[in-house]
Amino acid sequence: MATVGHLGRFSGLMSSMCRSNRLIFNRSSQRRGITSCIDPSYGLTDEQKEFQKVAFDFAANEMSPHMAEWDQKEIFPVETMRKAAQLGFGGIYVQPDVGGSGLSRLDTSIIFEALSTGCTSTTAYMSIHNMCVWMIDTFGNKEQREKFCPDLCSMEKFASYCLTEPGSGSDAASLLTSAQRKGDNYILNGSKAFISGGGDTDVYVVMCRTGSKGPKGISCLVVEKGTPGLSFGKKENKVGWNSQPTRAVIFEDCVVPVANRLGEEGQGFNIAMKGLNGGRINIASCSLGAAHASVQLARDHLLVRKQFGDTLSNNQFLQFKLAEMATKLVASRLLVREAATALQENRPSAVSLCSMAKLFATDECFDICNQALQMHGGYGYLKDYAVQQYVRDIRVHQILEGTNEVMRMIISRNLLTEP
Repeated sequence: MATVGHLGRFSGLMSSMCRSNRLIFNRSSQRRGITSCIDPSYGLTDEQKEFQKVAFDFAANEMSPHMAEWDQKEIFPVETMRKAAQLGFGGIYVQPDVGGSGLSRLDTSIIFEALSTGCTSTTAYMSIHNMCVWMIDTFGNKEQREKFCPDLCSMEKFASYCLTEPGSGSDAASLLTSAQRKGDNYILNGSKAFISGGGDTDVYVVMCRTGSKGPKGISCLVVEKGTPGLSFGKKENKVGWNSQPTRAVIFEDCVVPVANRLGEEGQGFNIAMKGLNGGRINIASCSLGAAHASVQLARDHLLVRKQFGDTLSNNQFLQFKLAEMATKLVASRLLVREAATALQENRPSAVSLCSMAKLFATDECFDICNQALQMHGGYGYLKDYAVQQYVRDIRVHQILEGTNEVMRMIISRNLLTEP
């Protein structure tokens, strides 16, 4: 499998608001990938610029042309993701001995930001998949790593993260899904809600209760599709993220081998939270990509759209709004990259910085996309224009991987705890 470290080996103009040109315009914007002061390659090494370019090119050529169709027809683009995996994007921060690319958290953020310009929904699923593979790679034993990771890194198989339940969202430690041990197996009962990829994926990383109430009674099991007792709810009808299916995952006397447990009993909540620290960086990075694309779309729209006898680009109010959008984007990117570096280096501040990055970037990037839509006027509300899809796809980023209210709790707790 090709790894990202070796990737170096490897104008359309919009007419006066012609809807049929929207996709061409969107693709040309993303092929450029940069715009002066918001250039996402600033400060990167030559190698990072190489795989960033590969990711931008993949987004422009393999994702952006299909983004609207995947959304409208609710297509899970398996083959496109497998092409991405051939570039090393199926296990970006997974160790190379099991098929991963072995890159850093910062490298991962750079890649997800670039891919997200092509399709935020699909990239967000890929980020969750990467998180699951990392959890197996990091907390699994030799046999587990060798059994699951190679097929997941190549995306021959896909993974889902199963923590949230109908009755436990932000209060994740109160989960009720139980796993009772009987000999060499666990008998799993309960259900998980809002599971990305649910029903279409092959491997489910499940947090379940093997002990008493609270976080110390939670363990982590890997459940394979086809296991007797595993079933799925109806496909959810969502506002955005339509290129990835979302279903409930249901366990009814589901027999799972003890050999599929990651770590020891009682370590599951810690495993889940460590996965989410990286997941928060990943989803914030996907928000950056959507916001970057939206700034470009807004800028190009202002340059061609005329009202009151002049292009909108000469309206000072809109100039200032565009400047604010660019500033928020760059500030968000800097915070996300700092948090990614802190997590890679295992700094004491890493958890709080990941929470800050997720909170700030997802809030600010949604505002950027929303303002970009506003700048398009009525056209921005049409599905012929990509900006509305970025708005719909990015909205959920303020909710998942820990709501932004929970991010505030984590940050304030850190500040108020005695050193």
